[in-house]
Amino acid sequence: MTKLRGGLTMGLVVIVVAAVWPAAIWTAPIWAAPGANAGDWPQFRGANGNGVAEGVDYPLTWSPQENIKWKVDLPDAGAGSPIVSGGRVFLTSATEDGRQRSLLCVDRSDGKLLWTRTVEFGEDITHSKNPFGSTTPASDGEHVVVWHGSAGLHAYDFAGKPLWSRDLGEFKHIWGYGSSPIIYKDKVLLQTGPGERVFLTAIDLASGKTLWETDEAYSGDKSPDDVGSWSTPVVAQVDGRPQVICAMSTRVNAYDLDSGDLMWWCDGLNGSRYDVVSSSPLIGEGIGFAMADLRGPAMGFKLGGTGNVTASNRLWHVEKRNPSSVGTGVLVDGHIFRPNSGPGTLECLNAETGESTWKSRAKDHWASMVLAGGHLYALSQRGSTIVLKPNPQEYEEVASNDLGGVTNATPAFSEGQIFIRTEEHLYCIGK
Repeated sequence: MTKLRGGLTMGLVVIVVAAVWPAAIWTAPIWAAPGANAGDWPQFRGANGNGVAEGVDYPLTWSPQENIKWKVDLPDAGAGSPIVSGGRVFLTSATEDGRQRSLLCVDRSDGKLLWTRTVEFGEDITHSKNPFGSTTPASDGEHVVVWHGSAGLHAYDFAGKPLWSRDLGEFKHIWGYGSSPIIYKDKVLLQTGPGERVFLTAIDLASGKTLWETDEAYSGDKSPDDVGSWSTPVVAQVDGRPQVICAMSTRVNAYDLDSGDLMWWCDGLNGSRYDVVSSSPLIGEGIGFAMADLRGPAMGFKLGGTGNVTASNRLWHVEKRNPSSVGTGVLVDGHIFRPNSGPGTLECLNAETGESTWKSRAKDHWASMVLAGGHLYALSQRGSTIVLKPNPQEYEEVASNDLGGVTNATPAFSEGQIFIRTEEHLYCIGK
C-alpha cells in the first residue's frame, strides 16, 4: 500500500463483505444535495449539527416488544452514531484490536445490510470505554465520508464504490479517537486529533484534495496523555457569513470557512488536572456554550469579533464543581439542556448566566441529547432513553424506555423514526 502523506492514498486495501447479517433552537438553512432529503439525519447531531430533528411525530415510548420496526445484529462493537441519508443508514464498527475498521450501509426500510467497506490497519491503541469505530459518518445524499483515525479519511458513493482516501497522519492517544467529519456544501470539515499534530482541515468533497489546514498548537503544561479534544466542529452564521466553530483542548476557536484563517477565540477550557474536551460546542441565538470533560471548566460566550475575545465576549466561566461531559446538550429558548456523564445527571442551565435551574439524577450519559417533536431524548450508557419536556423551570419526565445493552452512540432521528445503536444491535424505532 502506497501512501502519500497529506495527499490521496493510492492502492488502499478495501474488503467487501457479503450483504448478510449474523442472525438476527436555533437552526441555519439546510443545504441539501440532489440525493438528500429534508428529513434526513446526515451527520453527527443532525443536518445542522445542533441536535434538533425535523418533523414532529416521533415515538415517546418503546420497549423490546413495542414500537420496534426492526432490529439487527451488528458484526462488531463501535461507539459511532448512525446517520440516515437517502433511504440508507450508515454506521461504523471495528474489530476489538482495530485492525479492521468498517463502514456499514443498511437499508432503512428493513435493516438489510447492503454493503460493508473495511479498511485494514496495523497496531493501534484506544481505551476500553472507547472502542475502535468511534466516529460518525457524514453524507450529502450522494457521498458518504468516514474517518477511521490513523486509518484515514475515506469517501464512497451510495453503491459502496470507493471515491478517494486520505492519510492525514497518525492519531494515537490512550483514550482513542472520536471527532467526526461534517459536510458543508462542497467541503468536508474535520477536526483531527488527539495526536502529535492537531489541526482543522477542509477537504474538497468531490476530489478529496486538501483545501486548507490550520494547526492548533498546544501551549499548556499537561502531559500528552492528559490533553486532547474529541469534539466535532459546527458551522454557524456569524457576522453575516459561515464560520467553523471548534472546541479545542483549551479554548473555542472560530475559523473562516473559505480560507481556514483563525478569526477569533475564547479561552477558558483548560482545567487544573486535564486539558480535555469531548462534547461539541453549542451555538445559537448569538451565543455559544462549551464544556471541558473530566470535571473541567464550562463557559458561555458571545459570537464574533477578532483575535482573543475572552475579555469582551465571555459571558460566564465556571472552573470547579462541574460534572464530566462526553455528550453534547441542546440549546432551547435561551436554556442549555445537557447530559452529564459523571455523576450521571440531566441538567438545565441559563445560557446567558450559567446558572443551573434544575438537575435530576440519572444514569451516566455519553450520548448527545436530541430535541425532536417538542421533546428531549437522552440515551444512557445502559440503553435506557429518558424522554422529557424542555421545561427550564423543572424536570418534567414523559417516559423512560429501556432496550438494554451498552451504548455511547447518539440516536439518529428521521421522519418519525429513531435509530439507536448499541454495541450489539441496531434498532429502528417507529410507531
